[in-house]
Amino acid sequence: MQYSNVRPGLFCCSSLSDKVKQKPTNMYKNPGEAAKISCSHSIDNYNIILWYKQLENRQLQFLGYMLAGSPVPEKGLDVDMEMEGSADKGETCTLTINSLSVSSSAVYFCAASYHSATYH
Repeated sequence: MQYSNVRPGLFCCSSLSDKVKQKPTNMYKNPGEAAKISCSHSIDNYNIILWYKQLENRQLQFLGYMLAGSPVPEKGLDVDMEMEGSADKGETCTLTINSLSVSSSAVYFCAASYHSATYH
């Protein structure tokens, strides 16, 4: 994981994996703006993109996932966000966080996985 200097606003990071790509690697936004983070992968049979937010205390908050082209946001979160696109190999899944606030400032990252029920 690569980290950069943090300042008020939104901050995200990128994976060092050569199979999962997250863009942009750094982002600085003002409160009230929206932020878009994209994720793609090149792993055969993987069809899930998972999204996480790392809080100041280093705890991970699961935001939800994209299964193929279907977004599944985590219930009960106080985050105005959207997931769109596809989690299939070579496609792009985009996480949009709307109406940013100071509490939106964090490290965001994605991971790729597969839905095991698909391959039974």
